[in-house]
Amino acid sequence: MIKELIAQKTAEAIQNAAEKRELGQLKLEDVPELFAEKTKNPEFGDYSVNVSSLAKQARISPAQIAQIIKPYINFSEAEISTIQGFINFKLGNSILNGGISKIIKEHENFGGNNQGNSEKVLLEYVSANPTGPLHIGHGRWAAVGSSLANLLKFSGYKVTQEFYINDAGNQINNLGKSLWIRVCQELGFDIKFPETEEEGSKNYYSADYLVNVAKKYIESNKNKAEEFYKNNPEPLKPSDEIVNEMSGFAKAIMLKLQKDLLSKFKTDFDVWYSETSLHQSGEVEKTIEKLKSLDKLYEKDGALWFKSTEYGDDQDRVIIKNDGSYTYLTADIAYHYDKLQRGFEKLINIWGADHHGYVARIKASIQAMGKNSDCLEVLLGQLVNLIISGEQVRMGKRRKMLTLEDLIEEVGIDGTRFWMIMRSIDTTLDFDVDLAASCSDENPVFYVQYAHARACSILRTATTERMDQDNKTQLPPFISKEEFKQLINPEKFEKNTLEFLWKTKIDKEVESTKALILKLESFEDLIQTSAKLRAPYMIAKYLQELAKDFHYFYTFTRVLSADNDVTKARLILVNATRQVFLNGLNLLGVSAPDSM
Repeated sequence: MIKELIAQKTAEAIQNAAEKRELGQLKLEDVPELFAEKTKNPEFGDYSVNVSSLAKQARISPAQIAQIIKPYINFSEAEISTIQGFINFKLGNSILNGGISKIIKEHENFGGNNQGNSEKVLLEYVSANPTGPLHIGHGRWAAVGSSLANLLKFSGYKVTQEFYINDAGNQINNLGKSLWIRVCQELGFDIKFPETEEEGSKNYYSADYLVNVAKKYIESNKNKAEEFYKNNPEPLKPSDEIVNEMSGFAKAIMLKLQKDLLSKFKTDFDVWYSETSLHQSGEVEKTIEKLKSLDKLYEKDGALWFKSTEYGDDQDRVIIKNDGSYTYLTADIAYHYDKLQRGFEKLINIWGADHHGYVARIKASIQAMGKNSDCLEVLLGQLVNLIISGEQVRMGKRRKMLTLEDLIEEVGIDGTRFWMIMRSIDTTLDFDVDLAASCSDENPVFYVQYAHARACSILRTATTERMDQDNKTQLPPFISKEEFKQLINPEKFEKNTLEFLWKTKIDKEVESTKALILKLESFEDLIQTSAKLRAPYMIAKYLQELAKDFHYFYTFTRVLSADNDVTKARLILVNATRQVFLNGLNLLGVSAPDSM
């Protein structure tokens, strides 16, 4: 990576100058890590390193420091200059050509790295209750989580994707009670859901999605349902047998719908972990006993409390209530301890922002169990505002709702995924449905996919017979398909071919070619940074910038010309661009169409 190489060369120069005591009172141990960044003004060069931070220790002005360091920089592939406290690097053609060569040689692996060093990561996300269709927020976690998994794998981590099924507790009982009302309605009984909080409306799921579930139940269980009603004619007070029957049936249906939709949305989990199984296996009880043995629990007011304040939480937490039932935290503690027992070294969770206060509790439990709480990373995601016809649409699961499936049908998988990913997860996302579904340059996903399709179109045109419009005769392709394959064959690739990129003397062609190459080369650095920051949105942003640079290049640079050598060199560059688009879109789980 060029930026990394420049920073390394600069660091070596600083060391040499300091060893010769030319940098005043600067000591090597006081030298901070320096980074190369793109220059704001191309006239100064392509990259620059700011050495001003050395001035305080050296007691020399930044401008003098830059001038002292410059002669020690051993980098023949760039012109080096200084201005104030900056060392500027104007890259030569050879190093630029080397960047393209690397893309051709590594093709689908370009950008991959071993940053993770095979660290075992458990990535848990979505983890929706199986009580209804997936909503828009789940779609954001699904898109971000699956793309993050791709990114981490590409960066050398061993990633397992897990969905925690919240299939125990009151919400499941409420699901069963709600389905029973719908079943009674389908049987012809005049039954209505409670409509006020005083009547208990919050304890029911009254949206229409359970109507189809009720119909499916009656298809194969009509006699059983009628018998249930005969023995229990008050639908708002169903027996435990009815609730268990209904909740089990509804849970299975809703979970299958969630799995099918997520798979369609290119979100495939390695493990579906049931909360019920956690209780049935005895893991919850074992965890409680372990905490007791470590003296991390105490009794108060008839309840059992966890000493979470000893580990940074703002208050101790109840794990067994005075009626003997568990809190939500109890199973979550057991679940996270089980993750570590399964051998995972890093736990990454994607949660909604409303779970912010929950992070300290889980970290406290991990530490109380004798593990390092730093193994847990929680990415807190903000809400999605759905904008339709310029107006924000309210969403809710219990009444009329807009689901993730509705959004996918309107926008498509690619559009939904790209829009869900393209903003940092810690910021609220305004999802403009009309724009996301449009074929417009203002639509980010269309803009990027069109750039990839344009690259493919150029390559097709180059290898296809064409019509001489003046003579109306068939002309041979600029380059045969076989010759083009050999041109980009990693094993037979000749770097010297790229020298013809610089044969032109037209400023706009040189400028646009160089800008495109620098953007392509920066993909490697981008992947490392986005993986480290757990930020796949950076890839979406990069692809939009790459599309802009490629369209700019296409506007000012004629790829196919009478000069065969120049044509070949530019086709190699176009193919490298196509490859980087493909690699980036694959990481996001977004398709890369050949034509649009």
